[in-house]
Amino acid sequence: MSDTGRPNTPLRDIVIVGGGTAGWMTAALLSKLFTRGYHIRLIESDEIGTIGVGEATIPAIRTYLQLAGIDTVEMIKATQATFKLGIEFVDWRDLGTSYIHGFGKIGQDMLWLHPHQLWLKMAARGQVKHFDHYALNCLAARKNRYCPPDPRQPGSPLADLDYAFHFDASLFAAFLRRQSEARGVERIEGRILSAKQRSEDGFVDHVVLADGRAVVGDLFIDCSGIRGLLIGDVLGVGYEDWNHWLPCDRALAVPCESAAVLTPYTRSTARSNGWQWRIPLQHRIGNGRVYSSHHGSDEEAAESLLANLDGRPIGDPRPVRFRPGMRHRSWDKNVVAIGLSGGFLEPLESTSIHLIQTAILRLIALFPGRAFNPADIAEYNRQTAFEYRDVRDFIIAHYKVTDREDTSFWAYVKHMDIPDSLAERLDLFRASARFFLHGKAELFREESWVQVLIGQGLPMHYDPMVDMIPEAQVTGYLRDIEEVIADVAERMPLHSDFIARQCRAPAANLS
Repeated sequence: MSDTGRPNTPLRDIVIVGGGTAGWMTAALLSKLFTRGYHIRLIESDEIGTIGVGEATIPAIRTYLQLAGIDTVEMIKATQATFKLGIEFVDWRDLGTSYIHGFGKIGQDMLWLHPHQLWLKMAARGQVKHFDHYALNCLAARKNRYCPPDPRQPGSPLADLDYAFHFDASLFAAFLRRQSEARGVERIEGRILSAKQRSEDGFVDHVVLADGRAVVGDLFIDCSGIRGLLIGDVLGVGYEDWNHWLPCDRALAVPCESAAVLTPYTRSTARSNGWQWRIPLQHRIGNGRVYSSHHGSDEEAAESLLANLDGRPIGDPRPVRFRPGMRHRSWDKNVVAIGLSGGFLEPLESTSIHLIQTAILRLIALFPGRAFNPADIAEYNRQTAFEYRDVRDFIIAHYKVTDREDTSFWAYVKHMDIPDSLAERLDLFRASARFFLHGKAELFREESWVQVLIGQGLPMHYDPMVDMIPEAQVTGYLRDIEEVIADVAERMPLHSDFIARQCRAPAANLS
């Protein structure tokens, strides 16, 4: 009941609606942390496919694996995973340009001044290299090298090296399913036809399967994908549409055979009406084309995708249609939407799996009793909305800040109106290349914004305090950073060699 006067006694039955990455990530973490008093069931149907386009992650995934009690090497082998140091953006600023948004630190601060401030001054004089040379993740990615961070070298940039993973999303879900079922999660095979709500408060009482079975629950977690079976179809929670800022509304996904070089980064290549992703795994390469249906046809997108693969495609491109945006509420009554049922942001910065992770952690932090206190629900929804809008602004910036106007798509995004929150942030960067957090929950910090905005070509002035430092000292300081990073990157092993020695996956059947 939603009556706040009732004692907030623990609930018992947790029903996860839908499998895939969202469902099994939820099941794996809850079954690890909720070891007594809770009955966790997951309903999924083999008849219903999953999207599975999100195969790249960001470093926070390592926190999830630790909390869920997942052995990293075991996960890598089971999912054909590789390591990821960042994302290369090709042709985004203009045709023929490239930069890397790398994880981790950029160089080393001089007093309170961050390296990009020094670099901006000297870049205007033509006295520095490409910004990628001042961050270890970026240069190591360019050299196709990888090794884990080494905290035993506190004075080395290797101590702060940060990383994430590329993995096969379907294999990841299957791996988590095995983990979850071993911990007592009950999987129910079946297709949900309807849901029954309680007359007194509208809470979902049970769902009805195609074979007539009823599955009763206290808390329902909607991981049913873009449809939002419970949060949308049953409870009628509306959707905030961001298509006017993020015009891409379709995607095609297809794997292909591996290339000769195993790169430790995701690649995003801008195309005429969107972009193409490239995600290297141990057994294949994941590819996809994200595009605006208002600026080109499905046939043109498929032709462009298949013409820009490293090897023979494995199967036909799978289409996905979506609306960028979020639910007005991700938690309504006794239903919590996690994953695509709660919102969709294109995977440009590999945030899809991360938004699943943070939603689960937020639910744990505000986990309800039977009373379902409205204050807990309101706080969950407030935090979720902040996070989605924060990530939204960062993705919009990739489109808005560009020199491209060569197609109708790029002309539109370059000149479109943007949210006030993003406009204010860009104005501050233009004025003094300064960054301040809007809230503790912001996902992308200064290093991310700096690399993307410099890479995209945003005109910006450096902090006037840089002029207090003699120019020769600034030049020497940047040269030292560049030389140290180049030396460390050169001594790192090749990405492919590290995997071969430490975590090679069994050979896969690609047919």
